Amino acid sequence: MAVIPTEYEHEPIRGLPGDLPPGESILWQGSPDRRVFARSALHARWIGVYFALIAAMALIGGSLGGMLAAIASAAAVIGLLVLFAAMVARTTVYTITNRRVVLRIGVALNKCVNLPLATIGSAQLRDQGGGFGDIVLVPCVAHGLGYAMLWPHARPLRLSRPQPMLRAIPQAERVADLLAQACAAVTPVMRSDVPVMEPLTVPVREIAA
Repeated sequence: MAVIPTEYEHEPIRGLPGDLPPGESILWQGSPDRRVFARSALHARWIGVYFALIAAMALIGGSLGGMLAAIASAAAVIGLLVLFAAMVARTTVYTITNRRVVLRIGVALNKCVNLPLATIGSAQLRDQGGGFGDIVLVPCVAHGLGYAMLWPHARPLRLSRPQPMLRAIPQAERVADLLAQACAAVTPVMRSDVPVMEPLTVPVREIAA
């Protein structure tokens, strides 16, 4: 049986653009849950409620055609959102090491975002129920990461200083504790060595070459 090559076959380690340097080790890896991602990041439920209200109003107004059009539109829009969520879950890998957080993201254009632990000022956990959650990473230094480049792995409405997010991850509380411990292990000396974060996003394929 022929093996169909994938765009990630070149990765020496899943989710990472290169081999780990000496002294660095992976503490955790994970990906978004597609159902939780569709609900929390793409607001699929609220969009469904919106179309349900339109359909109900059309029915009350005696417009059967309007109700059917609203139902068809809801099916199309929610279907696209669910498909996009599945693609995000398939292509995204979050990695926490003892030195950095790496986000391999991008559905159409793949890229890796490297965030040294020394540049993370704080992290915030958002519970999404069922053990799932989002972890917001708040950089403590200036960086060159754009909101559009990070989306949908960025905190909403933080356009001027985007904050990366690990979205819809399982066992989020345990991962948050692990990240907190890893950041606490970074000494103040290491933090003082990073006055400004250089642009940390590079295409995966370019690194592989």
